[in-house]
Amino acid sequence: MKSIKHFIQNEIVLVVAFILALISSFIVHPDSMYPGYIDFRTLSILLALMITMAGLQRLQVFRQIGELLVAKMSSIRGVVLVLIALCFFSAMFITNDVALLTFVPFSIVTLSISNRRDLYIIVIVLETIAANLGSMLTPLGNPQNLYLYSLAGMSLGAFIKLMLPYSVVALLLLVVCGYAFVKAAPCTLTEKHKYERTKRDRKMIGMYVFTFLVSILVVARVLDYRIGLLIVFALTLIFDRRVLRKPDYSLLFTFIFLFIFIGNIKRIPELSSAINSMVQINEVAVSIILSQFISNVPAAILCSGFTDKIDKLIIGTNLGGLGTLIASMASLISFKQYSYIDGADKKKYIGVFTLANIAFLIVMCAMAAIF
Repeated sequence: MKSIKHFIQNEIVLVVAFILALISSFIVHPDSMYPGYIDFRTLSILLALMITMAGLQRLQVFRQIGELLVAKMSSIRGVVLVLIALCFFSAMFITNDVALLTFVPFSIVTLSISNRRDLYIIVIVLETIAANLGSMLTPLGNPQNLYLYSLAGMSLGAFIKLMLPYSVVALLLLVVCGYAFVKAAPCTLTEKHKYERTKRDRKMIGMYVFTFLVSILVVARVLDYRIGLLIVFALTLIFDRRVLRKPDYSLLFTFIFLFIFIGNIKRIPELSSAINSMVQINEVAVSIILSQFISNVPAAILCSGFTDKIDKLIIGTNLGGLGTLIASMASLISFKQYSYIDGADKKKYIGVFTLANIAFLIVMCAMAAIF
């Protein structure tokens, strides 16, 4: 019973998605139309990226880059700004989840050896916002972007152009917050991790850089997604099969269950009509509001079944990652990392997190209204 309870607590979105898919399947019985619900292209790209990021993360490539950049700073404000920038820019390419999994624990260690434990909450909160907002610039940044980008059939340039104004303003706000909440003070980082890489490790890094480039070619529609996944999977299976245990396969099943649920809902006239009417009111506003309660990935999949204005959903679900702690599931990664710290004040963290996210969300919503 304890293991079941633990699984539900850790995979609540997956469990809810499964229940919704199961209930809907009793209304619309499984038939030949079910396979058509699933976006195999999105799932394939997502799996290829997760395998690649798991490999690079195991080799501590991102952390080493972070340490090299932080080591160049001589003030705590400079260190914090670099940590925020690392989350913001890396999330565009390695996803917001991986950025936070990599740099939040690194930040905790860095602030600890700098004797600035008082900055834990504000820095982790700003890093979380940075990862969620940095990831919105590219299809690679987060799962809902990858799905909506694939669904829209838009070019990579068009996607970046759509989200660029929001990203620029977000970066400026993060820099302002860094200066406002962290006072300039001398900082010397004496502890450095030594990375002794074997010849095999260097080859593995080269291989994962190659699989990342393959994934980009698939995203840009230069390479067929089936060929891309086959290349990534085959190379990993042959040279580094341990990594195949690392990806978050629960995310893939969450997508599948949500695809089944939405596909069935669209075949129930009464429900389909009601949801369609709601989404059509204002795609951006509805997706932002839904994200606060069910997170932005399910919100993207749900709303996409009832509108062809995918560009509005891209904006809405990206901005919808701000707000509550569950608005973006990546935010829970940071919260969990913070909660492991001795003496962690979870209530204070949630309070600061919510206030900061609401402030950023108000600014982003104002931009959405103007544009």
